[in-house]
Amino acid sequence: MKVVLTGNPNVGKSVVFNRLTGARVIASNYPGTTVSFAKGKMHFFNIKAEVIDTPGSYSLEPSTKAEQVAIDLIDEADLVIDVIDATNLERNLYLTLELIRKKNKPLIVVLNMWDETKHKGVDIDIKKLEDFLGVPVVATCALSGEGIKDLVFAINKAKKSHLKDLKEPLWIEIGKIIEKVQKLTHRHHSFLNVLEEISIRPPFCFFIAAGIIFLSFSLVRFVGESLINYLFDPLFNNFYTPVVMQLSSILGEGTFLHNLLIGNLLEGSIDYGVSFGVITTGVYVPLAMVFPYIFSFYLVLGFLEDWGYLPRLAILGDRVFHKLGLHGYAIVPMILGLGCNVPGALATRLFEERREKFIAATLLAVAVPCMAQTAMIINLLGRYGGQYIFIVFFSLFLVWFSLGKLMNFFAKGESPEILIEVPPYRRPHFTSAAKKIWLRISSFFKEAIPLVLLGILVVNLLNFFGIIDFFANIFSPVITKIWQLPKEAIGALVVGFLRKDVAVGMLRPLGLSLRQLIVGATILGVYFPCMATFIVLVKEIGIKDMIKSILIMLFTATIVGGLLNYILKLFGI
Repeated sequence: MKVVLTGNPNVGKSVVFNRLTGARVIASNYPGTTVSFAKGKMHFFNIKAEVIDTPGSYSLEPSTKAEQVAIDLIDEADLVIDVIDATNLERNLYLTLELIRKKNKPLIVVLNMWDETKHKGVDIDIKKLEDFLGVPVVATCALSGEGIKDLVFAINKAKKSHLKDLKEPLWIEIGKIIEKVQKLTHRHHSFLNVLEEISIRPPFCFFIAAGIIFLSFSLVRFVGESLINYLFDPLFNNFYTPVVMQLSSILGEGTFLHNLLIGNLLEGSIDYGVSFGVITTGVYVPLAMVFPYIFSFYLVLGFLEDWGYLPRLAILGDRVFHKLGLHGYAIVPMILGLGCNVPGALATRLFEERREKFIAATLLAVAVPCMAQTAMIINLLGRYGGQYIFIVFFSLFLVWFSLGKLMNFFAKGESPEILIEVPPYRRPHFTSAAKKIWLRISSFFKEAIPLVLLGILVVNLLNFFGIIDFFANIFSPVITKIWQLPKEAIGALVVGFLRKDVAVGMLRPLGLSLRQLIVGATILGVYFPCMATFIVLVKEIGIKDMIKSILIMLFTATIVGGLLNYILKLFGI
């Protein structure tokens, strides 16, 4: 049996889905589209079913590709579960009545967020609503699991509604239903209600946004550095290093295999940041240097998502993003990109128009450093002072804004508006948050570790066969005259296509000056997306637009590197 969950955005549909399917979940793209949906297996008592979580929809008259996919999935269903926000019954019932009138499939209506109705003075007579609709109605609180068992038992009772011949306008029918089944009572605003209001209204909203962003990234850095200093570094130093040193003595320093696997020893010991062996730097960088920041970033991001603040941040950023040819929800791929560019690139499918996708994808690839790269830049320049780290990221911000303005001016087409649903603030649920974090970091492990190992292996082989020197000679005019970097920096540019974070780390053993380190780190931020991001972007925007993006990246990197080098010289750096 194929069970399809549908409903408006932000009604807790995905949490209901997680309750029904547990960990047995996979993500897929609908055939012929880039729109993704989740599906999983449900097995309770004698009920076995495939459960599909569709994109949120307001109506069966699609206004986006995602809504069209939701309708197509409903057409394939044996049973439809319509998830409703019980605190917004009037708005949500429009889709319910459309499902009854146009699809007439076996249906269950789920009044989710039932716990919030008590706090908001909403009283719904479930039995009357069930009699009127002619299908089972179940009250749930998916966050706590309340009512999920009732929902499972209701699956065998699902049936087609007797209201299929509805002919009055649906809003008239909804008014009749609301009048009979719902009562509202007066209640005073809670602290959360007040906070919801001021977090989207000037001037307080800007102070709140600045505070949340500052606290978020402070927490990311604190958690990340704590994991490195108190967990991963001790594990590597006490347990992993002795094993690698034993292998080093067996292979013999200076041999081909030693250079390939372990890299260079510094004063007889391993420096994981610069040794650059497959099993030294290749293992340490993704596990002990990058993963702690990735984990802490997704921990904070998951909290902001579940709490309900991200849509408010999108509203505040809407004016800025419109100057770049995008709407406020572009903040989602940009923020995701700060964790890892791959999910950021996947999130560009939020945009319906090719023009928007191209602008967002190019900005993401050119000027949004992932957390792995950010960690390496901090590691590279931190010992010189925070002001030099600021120069790199301020330069990337200027590139991001200026390039966006230019693309908005020159790119053909229009950028349509998008309606953003602003949910109330809700208490994040630990189990759902943990599952979301696990899915994100597991995809990081699948992509990061193999590509880091491959990148270091490839560079060592290219170096051994003299290919890096060959490229260095070809690009030396740009590298040495415009950027004023040594020819050896070409190795970092080659690796940048595989992993930008590793490429930044490669600048360290080259003995560069402070100015060269700043220029090199900034160029690698602008220069090219990593291979994983490149592959995803090709899928999302197509090879033709990706070629345009590449040309923009290379031109921007050349100009930015030269200008930054000149400006830093003027200030005596």
